[in-house]
Amino acid sequence: MRLTFDIDFPSDVRYIERIVDLVARQCAEFHYPRRVCALNVPVALTEALSNAILRGNNDDADKHVRVRAAMDAQAIVLEVQDEGKGFDIEAYEPDPSSAEWLDREDGRGLFLMRKLMDRVERVDAGAPGTVVRLTLQRPRSG
Repeated sequence: MRLTFDIDFPSDVRYIERIVDLVARQCAEFHYPRRVCALNVPVALTEALSNAILRGNNDDADKHVRVRAAMDAQAIVLEVQDEGKGFDIEAYEPDPSSAEWLDREDGRGLFLMRKLMDRVERVDAGAPGTVVRLTLQRPRSG
């Protein structure tokens, strides 16, 4: 079985929790490990959504964010698209544990996504904005 869905919503942080809850529930339906459904996917998706809303769309409620998900027994693939100017995630690699970043409140989202997911990449949407794809393969059991 494979589940796919596509959600388009106004660029408003109040939607984040509902979308993350939906994805986490579907993750559990596919019997992914509890850690994946309660930590990896929710934290990474929350960071991607907040980046899209606050950074990509500059917290502009007239813009939208789109989430596409594809999930099956082998992998979870999530795409988050904003309507911003675009962003090269490959060129952005700060170390949030370095002294210069310790007092900052930003700069950790992409770091967390990369630590919690198997792959984080920008994909071409064929339109303005940034599409970040988060991929997590089912962990191999012991």
